[in-house]
Amino acid sequence: MDKKKIFIWSLYDFANSIVMVAFFLYFSQWLVIDRGISDFWFNITLSASSLIFLLVGPVLGGIADKTGDKITGIRVTTILTAVLYFITGSIAAFFPDHDILAAIFFTLSTAVYLLSFIYYNSFLKDLALPEKRGVVSGWGLVGNYLGQISAILIALPLATGVVTLWGMPGRAQVFIPATIIFLLLSLPLLITFKKGASTIVPVKIKITDEYGNFWRSFLNLVKTPNLGRFFIAYFFFNDAVLTAANNFPIYMDRVFGAGDSVKSYILLGILVTSAVSCPLSGLIADRIGFKKTLMGILVGWVVIFPLLAFTQSIVFLLLVTILMGLLFGSVWTVTRAMVIKLSPNGSLNQSFSYFVLMERFATFVGPISWGIIVAVAPHSGAFNYRLAALSMVIFVIIGFFITKKLPKDEKVIQSGF
Repeated sequence: MDKKKIFIWSLYDFANSIVMVAFFLYFSQWLVIDRGISDFWFNITLSASSLIFLLVGPVLGGIADKTGDKITGIRVTTILTAVLYFITGSIAAFFPDHDILAAIFFTLSTAVYLLSFIYYNSFLKDLALPEKRGVVSGWGLVGNYLGQISAILIALPLATGVVTLWGMPGRAQVFIPATIIFLLLSLPLLITFKKGASTIVPVKIKITDEYGNFWRSFLNLVKTPNLGRFFIAYFFFNDAVLTAANNFPIYMDRVFGAGDSVKSYILLGILVTSAVSCPLSGLIADRIGFKKTLMGILVGWVVIFPLLAFTQSIVFLLLVTILMGLLFGSVWTVTRAMVIKLSPNGSLNQSFSYFVLMERFATFVGPISWGIIVAVAPHSGAFNYRLAALSMVIFVIIGFFITKKLPKDEKVIQSGF
């Protein structure tokens, strides 16, 4: 293994997590709490970004598989992500009355941000041998969670008004600095990772043909027992995990009346335990198998959501969030490595496009379900938010039983699309 390249790869995850925290933690609150836009419409922005990814992502993944060129894709999507998030942050900071326009650019920014992961995740196969991919995937996510911790520490004085760089104090101060840091820390990967002339294949690309191939490959994917079944399971349990993560800051505000400082410290606790769990869960998965490890993680989520829904004490919430952190780090460490294990040769980038697609397609169901429950359930005692959190366990249980039908690790056969 090339430790220098693994470090640079992990540094990119560190970088993108900074901009992710800024916008998924603070932009959601700026839009819903500061600007008074409903939770439902914030979740619609997530669904819209997923729809854009659906229309573009698998095609870009297929092109990357044909050409063997990942680095061009990650360079273009990273720079475009930075530009669009910079525009979003500028609107929020200098033209806050144009919150709808900020939401539109947030949607576009998030879509392109997601596209970058098609290329980023597929580098894992080049960086580690099969027997080490679990733990290397974990170290990449350590970079992610350390980046999130750093982002909160950087953002906290800006979001709480202790430091004001421009315009009005508050959460909108966070967005531009986070975007600049994201771009600067992404440069080592963008500059040092090369195309690899021996692997690049000159291919004439016709977009209409690529869209035709997309639909055919998707239909074949549905028929593929192992990878297709895994993606369906991932759709359900990640639906719950991602929805909870995106709405957790608002949940703490509405249910416990937590201020930005308390929220930030709780999230720091989650991130620390997430970082600890990443290499550990990857090591366990390499030792005992990915399916068995994933099923244990899902059992943990079945326990966590009811605890989150019924707890009345902020102190007990802290204990629950420590367990949440362990599971957050573990679930993405294991599932990312599983995609490589289950993917057929020559289709890894497209497989990762479906991996991201299943993750984001979940935002059509989970966030909308959450938003509807919050809107129509009784509001007294924040019952609507508690019920929304409890409902997420249904998606995890469905994902668990689908995962249970996957073959044991040693019996996995790599099927073609």
